[in-house]
Amino acid sequence: MHNTYHRVGHGPHAVIVLHGWFGDAHAFAPMETALDGGAFSYVFMDNRGYGGMRGAAGEYSMEEVARDALALADALGFATFSVVGHSMGGMALERLALLAPLRLRKLVAVAPVPSCGVAFDGAARQLFLAAGANIDARRAIIDRSTGGRLSGTWLDWKARYSWESADQAAFAAYFLAWSETDFSGEVRATASKLPLLALVGEHDPRFDADLMRRTYLAWYPQARLEVLGNAGHYPMNETPLALAASIEAFLSAQ
Repeated sequence: MHNTYHRVGHGPHAVIVLHGWFGDAHAFAPMETALDGGAFSYVFMDNRGYGGMRGAAGEYSMEEVARDALALADALGFATFSVVGHSMGGMALERLALLAPLRLRKLVAVAPVPSCGVAFDGAARQLFLAAGANIDARRAIIDRSTGGRLSGTWLDWKARYSWESADQAAFAAYFLAWSETDFSGEVRATASKLPLLALVGEHDPRFDADLMRRTYLAWYPQARLEVLGNAGHYPMNETPLALAASIEAFLSAQ
């Protein structure tokens, strides 16, 4: 059985959307009213352990997310499709591009974790490890990743959304998957010719333009970078209309 999903639109250009560590299939909801459902079919997939897949067994790896996305595309009859991936979904997007490059049209990596993973110092790693079982740790991470500039009410909501949308064991396992996985050697060796847009928020302290230039723009010959003003790590919440416009402009371009 394929993963649960949420669909917006029935247009000819299929797009599978992979959520981030703090998300699920409905994490992009604030921007859905701006999406062109006549031109695109957006399929927002739940990872195992998230949303409608809570309680689903799995290894909770980037390879598994990519294979589940491919199985969902098969089930929906998408011979070719584009992929949008946010945060850890950006890493899973790269894995999917290695698995089925001839079926993919374009890639949009939003505040993405690159395929080399992320190195944390001791204190930061302990905070992220604690987030599996501690909602206050999740709130602190969200605050840090959006530049310490958003309201406490929203931070509380975002942390609670994450807490209620994912199994704690899966959430904890995905942190190790996206932080410690490194298949960047395979990516560099492949030199994918797929068009890729890397989108980052100007207030994201870690997944910023410099990191994109060292990774995605260096590894994908057809990659380009766009910085979203007034956004941190969650542009689907912070600047949803701008994010939707950037995604669709890129996907629509010839």
